[in-house]
Amino acid sequence: MDVLLGLQWGDEGKGKVVDVLTPNYELVCRFQGGPNAGHTLEFEGHKYILRSIPSGIFQGDKINVVGNGVVIDPALFKGEIDQLAKSGHQLTGRLLISKKAHLILPTHRLLDAANEAAKGQGKIGTTGKGIGPTYTDKVSRNGLRVGDILNDFDRKYKEATSRHLTTLKQMNFSVDSAELAKIEKEWFEGIDCLKKFKLIDSEHFLNKNIREGKKILCEGAQGTMLDIDFGSYPFVTSSNTVCAGACTGLGVAPRHIGRVFGIFKAYCTRVGSGPFPTELFDDEGKLMRDRGNEYGSVTGRPRRCGWIDLVALRYAVMIDGVTDLIMMKSDVLDSFDTIKACVAYKIDGKETEDLPFDIQGEMEPVLAELPGWKTDMTKMQSEDEFPEEFNQYLSFLEEELGVRIKYVSVGPDRAQTIERY
Repeated sequence: MDVLLGLQWGDEGKGKVVDVLTPNYELVCRFQGGPNAGHTLEFEGHKYILRSIPSGIFQGDKINVVGNGVVIDPALFKGEIDQLAKSGHQLTGRLLISKKAHLILPTHRLLDAANEAAKGQGKIGTTGKGIGPTYTDKVSRNGLRVGDILNDFDRKYKEATSRHLTTLKQMNFSVDSAELAKIEKEWFEGIDCLKKFKLIDSEHFLNKNIREGKKILCEGAQGTMLDIDFGSYPFVTSSNTVCAGACTGLGVAPRHIGRVFGIFKAYCTRVGSGPFPTELFDDEGKLMRDRGNEYGSVTGRPRRCGWIDLVALRYAVMIDGVTDLIMMKSDVLDSFDTIKACVAYKIDGKETEDLPFDIQGEMEPVLAELPGWKTDMTKMQSEDEFPEEFNQYLSFLEEELGVRIKYVSVGPDRAQTIERY
């Protein structure tokens, strides 16, 4: 069982890489996150955006599993299914859903909005899709799970909604009853859609497949620096995005993990609030955003851009136990004269290569400079075509991170992925 995950603040291009790697596997499993994580895939002239469905769904007859660590919004799930069906992708029989995955209720979205409003200037910058409140209910043992739709669900739903509405009233948050009723109608249509798929005890299913020798790829959402424990807290997501999350999010023992693919961009981006030591506010940052089309695939929000942060990246490689690196969006830096990389932080006049407890304080990124390659790489098909300056950048990164870069992406299409060894 191999794991593929992001090493930065999300949006690294995991969907494309899962799609590229899927032919080597028999099952693809999503292990955490919710519909706030959009995976964009482009091939054969078409563009697809997946929110909850694993990115292996486009490759033949592969089985795709939504694990217990995921949270699902039935209405958004139905919309995703309907869009894929229109494009000729029928998923029934190939998409299995864990009974232990938790459900995002309509009132979770309202709680999300209320919580952000209450924070004022200190808001986290969530997508407002109810992810945090759903995980909060899960941890407080008040959540509803996919398996609950099969038994006495109306009562369970009413009790949960009543509890949420009481909380919203205590927060002086106004609820439009007519609008809520409309959302609920779409939500229950989504519940009916969920019932059409095979709902499974995913931990038993996956361990059985492991015993049978099946090859499994585990797909993470967001990125390591958004992990609830090891990310830039409190500006993080609500689940474990690190490699260990694959075990808890699928019910598989650590001893079954083989290779760990860590994905990162040739530069760095972040969405929403929170610290970003290498962020650029000048024309170079704008150029990265425009060339990289750095806008959220689900939200459309512009991403903050900056030079690659090797302090944070080394930390992610360590926490995740990365065995193979994958560098995305190399082509975005094609036009830069000089490429910079943060190799350390300067805090109170002292340099450190270790990620500190709190990166919100005053710190200065220590930047190394390398020559740009000033070459259009989008048509390249092998590393033999790489310009020397780009090879220097790859060698520099491998030395800093202590792990080899196996794949390099030079464009958004699945064909624009070059394997190096």
